Amino acid sequence: MENMFWVGFVGCILAGIFAYTQKKKVMSYSEGTEKMQKIAASIRAGANAYLRQQYTTVAKVFVVVFIILLIMAFATGGQMLSKFTPFAFLTGGTWSMLAGFIGMKIATNANARTAQAASESLNKGLRVAFSSGSVMGFTVVGLGMLDVSIWFHLLRYGFGISDPNQLGNIMVMNGMGASFMALFARVGGGIYTKAADVGADLVGKVEAGIPEDDPRNPATIADNVGDNVGDVAGMGADLYESYVGSILATFALAAAAGYGFKGMVLPVLLAVCGIVCSIVGSFFVKTKEDATQKSLLTSLRTGTYLAAVLSAIAAAPLTYFTVGTLGVYIAILCGLVGGTAIGYFTEYYTSDTYKPTQKLAASSETGSATVIIGGLSLGMKSTMASILIVAAGVIISFYAAGGASDFNQGLYGIGIAAVGMLSTLGITLATDAYGPVADNAGGIAEMAGLPEEVRDRTDALDSLGNTTAATGKGFAIGSASLTALALLVSYVNIVDAKIGNMDLSLTNPTVLVGLFIGAMLTFVFSAFTMSAVQVAAESIVVEVRRQFKEIAGIMEGKADPDYASCVGLCTKGALHEMVAPALLAIIVPIATGLILGAEGVVGLLGGVSVTGFAMAVFMSNAGGAWDNAKKYIESGHHGGKGSPCHKAAVVGDTVGDPFKDTSGPSLNILIKLCSTVSIVFSGLVLTFNLMGLL
Repeated sequence: MENMFWVGFVGCILAGIFAYTQKKKVMSYSEGTEKMQKIAASIRAGANAYLRQQYTTVAKVFVVVFIILLIMAFATGGQMLSKFTPFAFLTGGTWSMLAGFIGMKIATNANARTAQAASESLNKGLRVAFSSGSVMGFTVVGLGMLDVSIWFHLLRYGFGISDPNQLGNIMVMNGMGASFMALFARVGGGIYTKAADVGADLVGKVEAGIPEDDPRNPATIADNVGDNVGDVAGMGADLYESYVGSILATFALAAAAGYGFKGMVLPVLLAVCGIVCSIVGSFFVKTKEDATQKSLLTSLRTGTYLAAVLSAIAAAPLTYFTVGTLGVYIAILCGLVGGTAIGYFTEYYTSDTYKPTQKLAASSETGSATVIIGGLSLGMKSTMASILIVAAGVIISFYAAGGASDFNQGLYGIGIAAVGMLSTLGITLATDAYGPVADNAGGIAEMAGLPEEVRDRTDALDSLGNTTAATGKGFAIGSASLTALALLVSYVNIVDAKIGNMDLSLTNPTVLVGLFIGAMLTFVFSAFTMSAVQVAAESIVVEVRRQFKEIAGIMEGKADPDYASCVGLCTKGALHEMVAPALLAIIVPIATGLILGAEGVVGLLGGVSVTGFAMAVFMSNAGGAWDNAKKYIESGHHGGKGSPCHKAAVVGDTVGDPFKDTSGPSLNILIKLCSTVSIVFSGLVLTFNLMGLL
């Protein structure tokens, strides 16, 4: 059965070919007028400059961590850490970075082309933006399959590791590099994009009363650059990490459950099958002119639902062929159905075609305070559906996979459910990554002075993108919760193999204190990221106000604003502010382990997983609802653009910006990074911890 792992390379090739054909398709479209091309070039230059500096900063941190891992691995003769882990740390980070970078490159080439296509028809605009998103989606899954396949074959055949338990435990540590890079990319990109967005909206829309993406606003280019470095590059690195992390966690659980290599090959087969089904589903995404938000959503859902159904059908023979049990297939179905259900409820709470967001928009009639209160309430309420879906998925997957008779087999069911949830990530991520492209297209249409009907079409695509982005984040956090549980179990198994059974009861003070520390970490991390956006946004607000005041003729359109200064401020602010929250995810688990020991770490992982899941859903959905409530008013409801209701909704949207695009989506990475860091440094914690000296 272990000879079937070559299928991973097939999946990588298929995904790469499809991504390349979609890239060629996007580049074949016209980039529009000379002015549109000039604006798009400025956005590209800003995005490239930021990522260059971000990767330089992150590389320095990677070198330090790599040296620490080398010392741990080689100074102890591999007793404290596998000798392969330092190098896997580097490759995981590199692939994660590359996934985001490729997605950003195609997005910055597709924005003006989408605006030009939207000037011809809504369907053409949708197809160009979606094709761009497909490049991102299939690049992520292709690189993920390449990473997993290379390391498996290297360890199994290059170094002759034939014990599934040993190989699984080494592979699960390989996710740390991807998680590390993803957190920096998500946090840094999120700070950049929301600092520019908040600054542009507060001064431009609320104070000056000018439209969104108005060329007179000095922060407009920075805002559009931010869409690419945060919502595209950051998101690509994030979901690459989720995808690979779920597969690697299931590898370790397969070995513990006694399935050996046949249990490890199943997630690879599911992933490759999902790539094929996602390619098929992508051809069914199309719409008609003058489509409503509901019909646009239906267009995208047709593709994603079809891919999920095809994957569900194909998973049955694959499961029988490998592990030979119907129960594991039911666990896979739980993941697929659970992911689809989370997507539906996310859509319900964030799309303006449903009552929650419409009621939130109506609350603007009594001011910004009621909009903020309503959005907070909506976000908190929305956590119930996602949490209950995941809870049901965990219980059903565990018992269906045989958890009642064999605990480890039940845990394997939970891990494979996470793989099932992300198996069609190619098309799911395509619907997510298309959103920032549509947003940029609207900005370019506004700045280039295209006809109002073009902006109406790009606004419709952008509003749809807000909903699909929220759905994508729902998938990410839903799968993160399942993967985090699988990683937690892997940690317990690795530690148990070295020291015997641990006391993990809630009455154990170290476990209880660890739980409190984990819960605290979620809130402190969110505070750091929110504060980072606040500090960076304040500098943009001051700069935009200065330019409006000091540059004569800027409001009359007779003088050009200094776009570069805002781009520079966002870059500086994001790079400076991203380091502290990212280091929290590394320092806190290690420090907790060195003080409380392995049992305290288990408590921490439980605390951060539960609170992080709830907080991430709350923030992402509240932010998405605030954004779409604003869009709903802009479409002509409650007074339309420029009305008091609109200004109140803009304030709500600015509060929601760091919720949905910085803090919220970063939490799912925090959950898994804490787990992988704990696994990698488990040897250090077991050797040196304060509780062990008492």
